[in-house]
Amino acid sequence: MAKHSRQISLDAPRGRGGMLQRSAPQPSRDRFGRFSESFARAMGTSGFLIGMTAFVILWLCWNIFMPVELQFDPAATNFTLLTLILSLQASYAAPLILLAQNRQDDRDRVQIEQDRQRAERNLADTEYLAREVVALRMAIVDNTREVLTRDVLRTELRTMLDRLDARAEEEGATS
Repeated sequence: MAKHSRQISLDAPRGRGGMLQRSAPQPSRDRFGRFSESFARAMGTSGFLIGMTAFVILWLCWNIFMPVELQFDPAATNFTLLTLILSLQASYAAPLILLAQNRQDDRDRVQIEQDRQRAERNLADTEYLAREVVALRMAIVDNTREVLTRDVLRTELRTMLDRLDARAEEEGATS
């Protein structure tokens, strides 16, 4: 029995029978990062602070006012279990919050780079338009052999705009 060789199709997108099709979908490599961001976001809410405060108050009240037989973390031991739980929560929260901040820094860095590229394109476009306006002024001066003033330039530009509008109306009427 001959082995079935997978045929490579260059006209299909990747993952749809294309060159680099994987056997099974891969889970997101960034799932832990997204978890850390949601964790950090939840810890920064007033609901979390109110919930933690209520939890600690309930814990303290239970272990102070309940009979000694029902206390699981008595005040006589300085609430050792509560201290351990809060320390454990803090030891996990700090790195998760730092990871979330690092991810946000990376996103900010990408956004700043995109903004810089957009500003460069805008500057290039503005310089191009300025050169075009200068060329237009020079062409009008050469054609009229007179000094080009702002009013003359505006009149010429308005005339050209009216011609373009008329041409667009003619094309719209014929189609």
